Amino acid sequence: MITLQPKKGHLLVAEPSIIGDMSFNRSVILLADHTDQGSIGFILNKPLPYTLGDLITETDANIKVFNGGPVEQDNLYFIHKVPELIPDSIEISYGIYWGGNFETVLKLLNSGQLKDSDIRFFLGYSGWEPSQLDRELHSSSWVVSENIYKNELIKKSGDSFWKEKMIEFGGEYCIWSNAPENPSYN
Repeated sequence: MITLQPKKGHLLVAEPSIIGDMSFNRSVILLADHTDQGSIGFILNKPLPYTLGDLITETDANIKVFNGGPVEQDNLYFIHKVPELIPDSIEISYGIYWGGNFETVLKLLNSGQLKDSDIRFFLGYSGWEPSQLDRELHSSSWVVSENIYKNELIKKSGDSFWKEKMIEFGGEYCIWSNAPENPSYN
């Protein structure tokens, strides 16, 4: 079901038919960039068992880190809603920004000026080559959705986000919202 054309700031919601793909099964992805050169996004609802303090020795910040996607999982990325505090940020849309000066982020975290409701960290990202996302949309792998949460999207987390989107879509998607993640458990 192609409802909207993808663009920066939209959400990609995995169709229930993406069952065997461990990275994208039941994923909700924020599209951080979408051009003729390809697309980049971050999975919003796959928390990892780490905090930022577990990964970065310069801070003891107890902020969850999320699996951003299968590409470059040894790199840390972040989105935030405080560009006035973090220089060199790139606006995605709706008051959500990508990246910026990481040394400044560490100082803000260590001084308590930056809260977990302002920023989201990811290991890796989701990436698509030119036309790859379009092919996946035509094969009904994703539903493109407006980001109705604006910059409050940073607060959305956990497994329930995909289920919430299924209920929001209504119709047959409501049925899928309660299906077990692994069909063999049915």
